[in-house]
Amino acid sequence: MADSRSVTSRLEQYYSKRAAEYELIYDKPERQHELEWLRRRLPALFRDKTVLEVACGTGYWTQYIARTAKKVHACDINEAVLEIAREKRIAPGRAEFFKADAISLEGAPSGCDAAFAGFWWSHVKKGELARFVESLARRLERGALVAILDNKYVEGSSTAISRRDSAGNTYQKRRLANGNEYEVLKNFPTAPELTQAVRGIAHDARLEELAYYWLLVFTLR
Repeated sequence: MADSRSVTSRLEQYYSKRAAEYELIYDKPERQHELEWLRRRLPALFRDKTVLEVACGTGYWTQYIARTAKKVHACDINEAVLEIAREKRIAPGRAEFFKADAISLEGAPSGCDAAFAGFWWSHVKKGELARFVESLARRLERGALVAILDNKYVEGSSTAISRRDSAGNTYQKRRLANGNEYEVLKNFPTAPELTQAVRGIAHDARLEELAYYWLLVFTLR
């Protein structure tokens, strides 16, 4: 558990320092076609839903989901990124940003009929995934729609894997604009690993695979 807290602390520190440059990741030219598809796909999925967004970061995806959703309750553990998220151009009353741990989701509202986690799954240690999945399920209504979006590893486009630990978790070394370097947990699950992780809570799970991203969509049992 101590090691898990240490990894979480380092990740929080990294994203706090990276907040101002976080969205540069969406500027990669080879990914624009898929990102445009996702900017249409997610609002269509969440139309008229009350969405719990986990690890919302700077609110990049919140701003698109909120265009069609009834409301988005978006949380992140990091106040630095939440400050940026609150400056997004979102219609009044369509999104609420608050601080919460993305695994325990303590303090998150219950009763939402949808949930979204963008680029968070890859930052959860394999041993913590079951806890995250169970916490998320407890916050949602039965039959809720869940969509989880994350990266695929693509040689030449993705940051190289720097190491793998004894539990199979992989890590990347990332350098910020100021030159500081951080080691960041970044897992790239296989399709069977994803379906197995949500098997206990998911009904009708479908994995939509693109070249650079994957989107897992299911309804809660």
